[in-house]
Amino acid sequence: MSSPSSSATGQVATKPTSPPPTPPPAPAKGTAAATGPGAGRNAERDAAPRTGPVFAILAVVQATLIFTITLISVPLPDIGREFGLSSAQLVLVNAAYGLPYSGLLLFGGRLADRYRGRPMFVAGLALFGLASATAALAAGFEGLVAVRFAQGVGAALAAPAALAVLRAVFPEPARFGRAMATWGGVSVLGASVGTLTSGAVTTWVSWRWMFAVPVLVSLLGLAAARRLLPAGPAVAVDTSSDRRPGLDPVGAVLATLGISIGSYGLIASGDYGWGTAAVLVPLAVGVVLLGAFFAVERRVRRPLLPPGFALEPRRLVGLVGILLAAAASGLVTFLVSLYLQQQRDWSTLATAGAFVPYTVVLLLTNRAAGPLVGRFGAVKVTVAGLVTGAVGLALLVGITPDSSFVLGLLPGMILLPAGTSFIFSGTAVLTTTNVPPHQVGLAGGVMNTAMELGPTVGLAALMAVAATQPDVVTGYACAFGAAALIYLVAAAAATLAARRAPSESDGAAHGC
Repeated sequence: MSSPSSSATGQVATKPTSPPPTPPPAPAKGTAAATGPGAGRNAERDAAPRTGPVFAILAVVQATLIFTITLISVPLPDIGREFGLSSAQLVLVNAAYGLPYSGLLLFGGRLADRYRGRPMFVAGLALFGLASATAALAAGFEGLVAVRFAQGVGAALAAPAALAVLRAVFPEPARFGRAMATWGGVSVLGASVGTLTSGAVTTWVSWRWMFAVPVLVSLLGLAAARRLLPAGPAVAVDTSSDRRPGLDPVGAVLATLGISIGSYGLIASGDYGWGTAAVLVPLAVGVVLLGAFFAVERRVRRPLLPPGFALEPRRLVGLVGILLAAAASGLVTFLVSLYLQQQRDWSTLATAGAFVPYTVVLLLTNRAAGPLVGRFGAVKVTVAGLVTGAVGLALLVGITPDSSFVLGLLPGMILLPAGTSFIFSGTAVLTTTNVPPHQVGLAGGVMNTAMELGPTVGLAALMAVAATQPDVVTGYACAFGAAALIYLVAAAAATLAARRAPSESDGAAHGC
């Protein structure tokens, strides 16, 4: 994992280097920093965190939170056979982590803004690690679903808090922008590594060993939290009102239930028809709850999601880009895995190996994306990523039952992750541009929500396109083609929105 190395605010980079540690400020009179040597060392540690190790730890945790979504996707049939599960039960096992994760992210962001990043990061990571250890010992369906749900709750607390901690580590806007340009590619890399390793691990050992990864990462993060992570300010204060952000419990409940229930309806569409009650009822309930959420947000004094926060032009471009990149990544991983195993009779291990080039490209382009954002600006890199991804998806439109992997699939599977890395790096900067300190957790929650809704909303919509064709492989080709077209439309819309918004240089002047 590379540390941030170039300006992400649209200014021309000079010599890309890792940002130097922030010099510690002089301790205020009467503070704990002046009471003794031990307290002084603690204050100095909080004021001047070692940015490289801190960034690496936070990035590994973020990647692991996304990794855990795909952790059991490959061994799911093995779990079904071991526990004797029906198709509907397998859907619930697979979704049990993602539903609370996506639904609670907004509230998790508000908690991070109100109670500081490090305490919420520690609380979320402790719950995530404990649930992961328990999941490895699950004795049946109900227990596995319960602990996967608890994993998702912990992840929803930790993910936005990690971004709040990152903001405390890089308080200067330019350095925070550089950090976000690298941070953007971390999540998609976690999902890809999850698919890759789950196929390999479950070939030789039990699926239960997959949970060792989140357990070990949780222990690492908790061990590092006290020694390396800055505590941040005493409270997160809205300078316009001189108050801490309110919790908005009614909005939190409506958003959590609306996103979770609606997402379940979309997930269920893969196993049930779109006209069935199993899909239509949760979709309708989710839509009603989200409508009530937006109505409530316009009336409360301190809303969970302030009206207009997600609609700022550059932030909206970033959120849409994140959603589309996550959706296309999920689509390719899902359909290519099905194609290789069901149409070409590849083994689980061979299918996992097919994604090695995909993952390598993600690694390489993630290292290059940060400097490119610094040199050309976040919008241009995002648009370039959308166009590159569209070409990669278009190449997959030619898929047939007899397609060669090297000539028929590999070119698209190389271009798409390259585009995806560019999109995530650019949109991570756009999503957090000009966010005040008291809303960094909110920005993290919104950004992660868009990332989680991509594989749910986007994949369900594209699979509906695939279902219009009587032939399975032809349906795959139509889904890839629809995704390519959406990418091109999004690239054009992003270019237009950027022209109407303030210039990136203005954003650099006023802070990321």
